Amino acid sequence: MNKIIIQRKFCGPPDSGHGGYTCGLLANFIDGTAEVKLRQPPPLEKELDVEVLHDSAVILKDGQLIVAEARPTSLDFDVPEPPTYQEAADAAKKYLRTDDHLFPTCFVCGPKRDKNDCFCIFAGPVAGKPMVASPWTPDESLVDETGRVRPEFIWAALDCPGAYAVMDTPPSLIMMGTFSADIKERPYPGDICITIGWEIAKEGRKRYAGTALFSKTGKLLGKAKAVWIEINS
Repeated sequence: MNKIIIQRKFCGPPDSGHGGYTCGLLANFIDGTAEVKLRQPPPLEKELDVEVLHDSAVILKDGQLIVAEARPTSLDFDVPEPPTYQEAADAAKKYLRTDDHLFPTCFVCGPKRDKNDCFCIFAGPVAGKPMVASPWTPDESLVDETGRVRPEFIWAALDCPGAYAVMDTPPSLIMMGTFSADIKERPYPGDICITIGWEIAKEGRKRYAGTALFSKTGKLLGKAKAVWIEINS
């Protein structure tokens, strides 16, 4: 049986694994586009079992507890035209202040993380467009043996912008339920990318978000769809 350990540095909330990163780790066991449902906060620094089922589904287990499950899927939805790099950079300047951030040590979007230990994806509102955006430049620590960014880190980059696209102001606590991603091309370290997020729909406490990753010139590198659930305070 395969094993996964989520290192503490890859947290979202301080005591659990980053949702997009965890989903991406499990999606590595699926051929092609995958949908992952998170059932429990992913534990950190603990050996987790990956079990491949006969119907192509894969589950992540902490002992007998199911943490997440993944299966093949397809993603068919329109992706907006990306902002320019400068528009994305300007949007990032309007990102949440540290005092307003629910999880300021998140390794993707946490303003309290060192800039060399964080993706620094600070997705803020784009002027005149119904989306949030941020630049992102992956570094050498994120690559696999092909020299390209590992898929799970692209899943992570596609996560947080969606949350800020559907989150209320001031921020309310929302947690990821289901996350699906289609990676079309993986960037190399040093490639300047643009991440975006936008709201697709609302349904009760559910928030549906789309996200996408582009090259600096606007080439689509990947897209994702997430279901976020508002947690009643």
